[in-house]
Amino acid sequence: MAMTLHCDIVSAEESIFAGLVEMLVATGSLGDLGIAYGHAPLLTGLEPGPVRVVKQDGSEEIFYVSGGYLVVKSNIVTVLADTALRADDIDEAKAAESQKQALSDITNHNADVDYSMAATRLAETAAQLRTLAQIRNKRG
Repeated sequence: MAMTLHCDIVSAEESIFAGLVEMLVATGSLGDLGIAYGHAPLLTGLEPGPVRVVKQDGSEEIFYVSGGYLVVKSNIVTVLADTALRADDIDEAKAAESQKQALSDITNHNADVDYSMAATRLAETAAQLRTLAQIRNKRG
């Protein structure tokens, strides 16, 4: 039996995942992280993008987080995110349209555009589309 740790992925609205995992892979503020049983305590920021968990039975599940924090303590890993979704729940067409609109807002030199909001929206939609591409690559 593989060594496992307890994982919780929560958003501001709800708990998305809770269970035993063999590994969690995410992109922290300083690069990619792999968290497994026995990992040292850690607190780091998360970049928008995919979070992959390898469950106790060996199956994998991918989630999208808009950023947030990852906490590791006593064989418990917690992902705290403003927005967290199961990757299968992402609407690809809506994300692509939002990305297109954000790009348009950034290139539009209109005084009414909030460029920081447009840049944030662009980063989030790009991360959602990256998450969907990762799922497609995994499924072959």
